[in-house]
Amino acid sequence: MPKRVMQGVVVSDKGDKTVVVRVERRFTHALYKKVIRRSKRFHAHDPQNKFKIGDQVRIEECAPISKLKRWIVLAEAANS
Repeated sequence: MPKRVMQGVVVSDKGDKTVVVRVERRFTHALYKKVIRRSKRFHAHDPQNKFKIGDQVRIEECAPISKLKRWIVLAEAANS
């Protein structure tokens, strides 16, 4: 099974070698047909402490690194 890759924005870089990434998804409400935005936060491993708040990044699923970290930062996402 392939690993999931998601794109989001770094919302916290306080932890050592850890960033918190907010991933937003958009979907249509089943009854009202309005587009709704929902977001979720993921703790991701950043070994060089390279990424700062506001950076667009891609994260990939991995084996558990700590209690909350199950994702690793791949690279900065292209802004297009």
